[in-house]
Amino acid sequence: MNLSRVGFRLGVAAAALVAVAALASPAGAATSSDSSSAPPSASFQWTSSGPLIGPKPDATHASLAVKDPSVVYVNGKYHVFMTTADGNGWGLAYTSFTDWSQAADAPITYLDRSGIGPGYRAAPEVFWFEPQKRWYLVFQDGQGGAYSTTTDIDDPLSWSPVGHFYTGGMPDVIKQNIGNGYWVDFFNTCDEKNCYLFSSDDNGHLYRSETTVKDFPNGYHNTTIALSDPNRFKLFEASNIYKIQRSGQYLLIVEAIGDDGRRMFRSWTGSSLAGQWKPLADTAENPFARSTNVSFDGTPWTQDISHGEVVRHHVNQEMIIDPCEPLQYLYQGLDPAAQNPYGALPYRLGLLTAQGPNPVSAFCKADHE
Repeated sequence: MNLSRVGFRLGVAAAALVAVAALASPAGAATSSDSSSAPPSASFQWTSSGPLIGPKPDATHASLAVKDPSVVYVNGKYHVFMTTADGNGWGLAYTSFTDWSQAADAPITYLDRSGIGPGYRAAPEVFWFEPQKRWYLVFQDGQGGAYSTTTDIDDPLSWSPVGHFYTGGMPDVIKQNIGNGYWVDFFNTCDEKNCYLFSSDDNGHLYRSETTVKDFPNGYHNTTIALSDPNRFKLFEASNIYKIQRSGQYLLIVEAIGDDGRRMFRSWTGSSLAGQWKPLADTAENPFARSTNVSFDGTPWTQDISHGEVVRHHVNQEMIIDPCEPLQYLYQGLDPAAQNPYGALPYRLGLLTAQGPNPVSAFCKADHE
């Protein structure tokens, strides 16, 4: 499934001198559509695999779907953490494999067998927190942002009992703006000094809290609205935030619901995790990822490009992606004809691979080897 990295580097370097000028450091605004998007030529095009990872029910887990993946490549393997759904609730699971061709047959371990335990757990994010030499798995459990830790990502039963970021409960700014939404999809990323925990409310708001790297995972405070949209469906949930290596820029991706009712992703860039965001590919006509800019081999198996994460080879807390490497995105999709209740929708995981120069590869420096 991987592109040739050498060929990719040559292609994006040739385009970088022209394209990077269109993606200068932003001076963005607090709303998600206050300034114009990147020009149509600065667009993403993707190819998608078929469904690669599906549910594997066992005697104690009547799994109907897998969704919300987080993925890192380390120790010669892809490690995928995901939500499972059985129609009555959600839990967490893990699988690993050395090549995407093995993903469908790789065994799944249900993480309620670890210290994480049973109950509502969903929407994981995994990263290596270098200062503590420890893996963190961030997720939601109905009490705000939760986490578990391990020193051995290869042992899915080694995860610790659950801790919580917001021991004082939901911050006031979220209470005041959440309306009839839900506090979901916690995503942590750090710079050299601070860590920032982002979350959504299904009501048009992206929130950001902060603590120091030294104090992490404790001390999250100063919760504020990082981005908003008056149309809640345009800034819905499932945010990802990455550091674009060697660029001085960050990439923000947020899931939206299009006018057709299908899931898609919008994107922005910013020069600081605590700053403002400038639209990159953020419209239905020029999205980060939507069924309209994704090519399938044969009949498309999904019209929803939904909750996922960039495939990361840099695994630490800064969530680094290399613009000179092929961009891949593991996402959830489902049969367009599915009419199940939300908790039983038959989600599967598929892999997007960016084709040709794009707004992220534009940051690849022409002199980078």
